[in-house]
Amino acid sequence: MPVRLKKLVGTILLVALVVIYAMVATVVAVAQLAESGPLVHFLFFLVSGLLWVLPAMGIIKWMIAEPRARR
Repeated sequence: MPVRLKKLVGTILLVALVVIYAMVATVVAVAQLAESGPLVHFLFFLVSGLLWVLPAMGIIKWMIAEPRARR
């Protein structure tokens, strides 16, 4: 895959990941944390705010990987 196309696809995937992840985290927070205290809210948003980085790192590593040489 050409580098420019790979970076375009990766960028679109990253934007989609952030949007979908934010929606899912918000829905979970509203549905599950309504009766919880502020410490639980803080911990949930701390963990969920950092957790999206793992799949984003995979996408970025894929984007910057050197293309395999053709044989």
